[in-house]
Amino acid sequence: MANHTLLLLSQDNAEYQALLQQAYLPGLTILAPEQEADIQAALARADILLGEPARLRARLKEARSLKWAQSTYAGVDLLLSSDCRQDYQLTNIRGIFGPLISEYVFAHLLSLTRHLGHYREQQRLHNWQPLPYHSIRGKTMLIIGTGSIGQHVASTAANFGLTVLGISRSGREAPGFDHIYQLPALNKVLPRADVVVSVLPSTPQTRGLFNSERMEFFKPGAIFFNVGRGDVVDESALIQALRHGNVGAAVLDVFATEPLPAASPLWDMPNVVITPHNAGYSFPDQIVTRFSRNYLKYIEGKPMEGLVNFNLGY
Repeated sequence: MANHTLLLLSQDNAEYQALLQQAYLPGLTILAPEQEADIQAALARADILLGEPARLRARLKEARSLKWAQSTYAGVDLLLSSDCRQDYQLTNIRGIFGPLISEYVFAHLLSLTRHLGHYREQQRLHNWQPLPYHSIRGKTMLIIGTGSIGQHVASTAANFGLTVLGISRSGREAPGFDHIYQLPALNKVLPRADVVVSVLPSTPQTRGLFNSERMEFFKPGAIFFNVGRGDVVDESALIQALRHGNVGAAVLDVFATEPLPAASPLWDMPNVVITPHNAGYSFPDQIVTRFSRNYLKYIEGKPMEGLVNFNLGY
C-alpha cells in the first residue's frame, strides 16, 4: 500500500481533520499545521491538498510534490487562470449542491410570487389587505446550465407544474427538462420564460453573457436568478433592465465583485434580493464523503469524481 500525505488548507481544518481521521483512509497521513514553518515543511512532502480555491492558489507554487488537489468549492475559477500551474489533477465538489440550490430558488420564487415580504410588513402595521397573486403552476422556467444543479432545479420545477426549458453547450437531453437548446438559441428562448435561472460556471464563453443586448430579450416582468457565477452578468445592464421593467425582479447570490461593494445600486433596489453567496454551502461532512470516495479511486488509479478540465474551465 502506497503512502500518501494530505495537507489541509481550509478555514475548517480542525473539522476536516476530525472527520477524515474517522474515515480511516488507508495509507493516508493527514497534516493540518498552523505555523508557517510547519506549513512550508508540509508543502514539501504533501502530494494531496484539500481546501478553498483561494487558499490552494496561494500555495500551489510551493507544493512541490503535488499530484492532486481537492477543492471544497464547486467553483474553481481562481485555479484556472493561465498563471496557475496545471500539472496536477484538480477535483471540485460539483454534484452535491443540487438540493440546496433548488431549495434556495423555490424559497425565493414563492416568497416573491406570494408577496411574503409585503405581508410581513403588513403584519408589523396590523394591516389586513390581501394582494392578488398568480400560481407558478403553468409558468415557464428557463434554466441556463443543465448539469447536476440545473437538473435538480428542473425536477423540482416540474413538481410545481412549471414547463422547464434548458440551455446548454451541447443541447443534449437531460432529466427534468421538457426541452433543451444550445446556447446560440438563448435570445429566441428568453422571451418565453417567466423565470430565468443561471447556474453557469465562469468560462470565457459565459462571462458577460447577460449584457444590455441580452436583457432586451427578457419577457417583461420575468424573475431572474443568478446562482452560478457573478461575472456572467453585466451588473450595470441588469440595473437598467430592472429599472425599466425588462426584468421584473432579480434574486442574486453571486456578483462580479464579492462582497458586493457598498456603493452598488443593487443594494437599495426594491425588486432585488441579495444573499451573500451562500445558496449552496459546502458542508464539511459532505466534502469528506466525496474526498474519501475520490481517495480510494486515486490510490487505485481510477477516474475521480468532479475532475476539472483545465481547458473547458469546469
